Amino acid sequence: MSQDIERPAKSRKILVIDDDPQGIDVILEPLKWEGYNAVGVDSLEEGIRVIDSWMPAIIVVDFKDKDQRIRAIAKIREIRPFASLLLLSDESSTESIILGLDSGADDYIVKPFVPLELLARVRTHLRIRDLQEQLMYANEKLKELADTDDLTGLLNMRSLYQKLEFELQRARRFGRQVCVIMFDMDHFKGVNDGHDHLFGSFVISEMGKIVRANTRNIDIPARYGGDEFLIVLTEVNFEGALFYCERLRKSVEGTTFRSGDDEIQLTISVGFAVTDPYENISPKELVRRADHALYEAKENGRNKVCYYKNKSSEEALERQNNKAKEVAESSKKKKSAPAVSATKRRKSRAG
Repeated sequence: MSQDIERPAKSRKILVIDDDPQGIDVILEPLKWEGYNAVGVDSLEEGIRVIDSWMPAIIVVDFKDKDQRIRAIAKIREIRPFASLLLLSDESSTESIILGLDSGADDYIVKPFVPLELLARVRTHLRIRDLQEQLMYANEKLKELADTDDLTGLLNMRSLYQKLEFELQRARRFGRQVCVIMFDMDHFKGVNDGHDHLFGSFVISEMGKIVRANTRNIDIPARYGGDEFLIVLTEVNFEGALFYCERLRKSVEGTTFRSGDDEIQLTISVGFAVTDPYENISPKELVRRADHALYEAKENGRNKVCYYKNKSSEEALERQNNKAKEVAESSKKKKSAPAVSATKRRKSRAG
């Protein structure tokens, strides 16, 4: 949303809540002159329904009874804490004004009011709201910049560790598993040496796109630093993590990185670690395990996927071995079964 474009008056929603129907018309008249999208209701109950569905920017409250005014302010603040709330009253004492403002109103206007003064106060509160929204928007952008890597748009490590801590807590609570994958590009130094650092930055940026294309919305990809990347897979077991890592490795292997006259193909080495269900482990320890597996992949020739050996990985491998044995035994039985001629099979069916 652009924060610099002035909004038209008709887009500004103003709700008037007044227990006097004639009073509603008196308040609405100057607001509609100015072009505001203003409506009025004569009860707090109806006002609450309108606030819930319509979400006005400014709410004007005018009740004759002092206690009812205070209750209305409290109720409105519960459901719309950031709306600008203007209180109208014929009580002009300092005590009444202080009570109204301390109860949660943003402004206090004494009746009978001057229409031009009401409009000036409305403009002031809308201007304050615009500045607050601009500040919120700027803070969101700053947080986004603080949490992400500027080259790839992926999370940086500070932000990733925060999210990983949350995922590990959730996994411990529900008995789920979390996987951390660490990979880097094989012989990446040669990319910078053989081309230039701009092309190297391009390759890292493109690698970030590949990572994004190969992750789900619930996964957490990040740039670890240099040419190293880290991915957190949630709700995944060892078999699923291994399948993902192989798919990612093949995806990179089949990619040509091309920018202008520069062109290169490269591979990655991948290490991953999967937690055991209910395992109490810190984010740094899980990352260390994935790093250990990555080192093993490098030592074994690169362009490989290696895993950290723990209970989950051993049980998964045992399941794979048992399944392979079952398939082999089934195939062996089929081969050793006596052959039956087609004639005998037909006779057997006839019998």
